[in-house]
Amino acid sequence: MIETSIEVWQKEWAFPTLSLMLEVNFLAGKKIVEAVSDMLSGFLEKSDLELYDIELVKEGRDRILRVFIDKTVTYDGDGVEIECFVSTDECELVSRFLSERLDEEDPIEENYLLEVSSPGMSRQLKKEKDFIRYIGKLVDIKLYKSYEGSKEYTGILKNYENGNVTIETEEKKIHFEKEQIAKVSLSFVF
Repeated sequence: MIETSIEVWQKEWAFPTLSLMLEVNFLAGKKIVEAVSDMLSGFLEKSDLELYDIELVKEGRDRILRVFIDKTVTYDGDGVEIECFVSTDECELVSRFLSERLDEEDPIEENYLLEVSSPGMSRQLKKEKDFIRYIGKLVDIKLYKSYEGSKEYTGILKNYENGNVTIETEEKKIHFEKEQIAKVSLSFVF
């Protein structure tokens, strides 16, 4: 998304300094995410946890490093997934471990807040394995542009292939191309 914006800015408004600055910030953020992922990989594996996602965002004046962890997927004898949830103790354990490593290696030059949590019940599906894991579950899809009069759809996830998603609503099956999709999340109904 940022790379596309940079290209547009360079072509339409010709702000090479601004585009270079955004590109450098994007690359620096990517390196930080990779460094954090490397720091956590062995530790999470030993703890029966896995890295779900990492975000480095700016909210107001604050820079926030968000780390989302999840339980390693396990199955019973019949091949049915055993649902397990991340505890607050596990989040605290990962937060302390990561905080110490970040202090030692110091990959982030400016001040930041560290948040460690689970992706939650209405988690965003980002990776292929997430989509495959949740086939048959209710999902919410948000689109970049309106399709058949709506930018939001809820339905049962039926298929995922090469970034394309098929859901089944009460009325019909709908196929969305990767380029249409802004976000897919598990739908949580109370």
